[in-house]
Amino acid sequence: MEWFEFNTQSRILFGRGQINRLAELIAPLGSCALVVHAGERHSLAAQRIAVVLENKPIKLHFVRQRGEPKVSDVDSLAQEARAHQCEFVIGVGGGSAIDAAKAVAGLLGNGGSALDYLEVVGKGQKITLPAVPWIAIPTTAGTGAEATKNAVLTAGTFKASMRSEHLLPRIAIIDSSLTAGIDPAVLAASGMDALCQLIEAHTSNGANPITQALSWAGLRAALFNLRTSCFDPRDIEARDSMSFAALLSGMALTQAGLGAVHGFAAPLGAHFPIPHGVICANLLPAVISANAEAPGRAASQYVNIGQWAAKRSLPDEEAIARLISFIKGLLRDLKIPPLSHYGISENDIPKMVELARQSSSMKYNPIKLSDEALTAILRAGMAGYPDAK
Repeated sequence: MEWFEFNTQSRILFGRGQINRLAELIAPLGSCALVVHAGERHSLAAQRIAVVLENKPIKLHFVRQRGEPKVSDVDSLAQEARAHQCEFVIGVGGGSAIDAAKAVAGLLGNGGSALDYLEVVGKGQKITLPAVPWIAIPTTAGTGAEATKNAVLTAGTFKASMRSEHLLPRIAIIDSSLTAGIDPAVLAASGMDALCQLIEAHTSNGANPITQALSWAGLRAALFNLRTSCFDPRDIEARDSMSFAALLSGMALTQAGLGAVHGFAAPLGAHFPIPHGVICANLLPAVISANAEAPGRAASQYVNIGQWAAKRSLPDEEAIARLISFIKGLLRDLKIPPLSHYGISENDIPKMVELARQSSSMKYNPIKLSDEALTAILRAGMAGYPDAK
């Protein structure tokens, strides 16, 4: 067995009602917290935190992260945290709020600007000191940001990461009751992101035995609960399953890397107003098809996933086709719009392909894809899958 390394959070609390333990968890962390959230001040999750910590000797400074975090957002939030003498950070919401909280915690522990530590477009300095303690509380069951060691930030027209084991949260609280009231369209896009991350991490050339076990468990949870979690708010078991799948997707991807879907996601998300999960959903079928053309471990993994989706043993080519058809069916049922809906045109393709190739995720794709293959993948995502069955 080959050598590998695995880093994860200090503590994970999973289950409905775990948010009610927040007071006991933060007691050792300090008396003032910066709470980074994505929704309105009176969103369900923000209300729950305020109620749980009511009459406790803790000051909460609520700040709202609007949209995906920019370098300037993180720098401003870090300054605000210092001004209010915040000793720790709580990130509550989807990936944007949690990544912002993660990056702020890193800056509070290391100083400087987010751009100092940003890969590719920043200075790329190493984060050498621990972040201040921070707690991740996801509400969208999708990004897995509560389990990753990178914070994705936008600098100009490029997305890149602050990345370090020091950025892993001290505690992650995964409570599916916090997904109540979330827009079904947000749940759908987030859920597709989780599914994509599980598939890409599972087939990544950076996968190891632990990530393979995690991603496989996540796939079994996600494949048959994604639709229900979006369409039936009464099915709390489906919400539990998607929260679990999202957590495992984050744990797997932060160790194994991803692939061509997320290679495209960074430049597309930076240049067009496309939700991250929508990008992933539209590109995933074509990426699987392109990767499966080359024999090897990835193709055999697609076969296994396709057989699980079909709930029966199938010949290899039929299993891969079943997997692609299954994903296209999810896009149809969840009403995920094609990428062309967001203004991307044929003229944008060469630049997006060039930028995607520079992304750190692309090096983990199981095979090297030509520019022609990447162009075909992007065109497929732009067209969508109107004929999905």
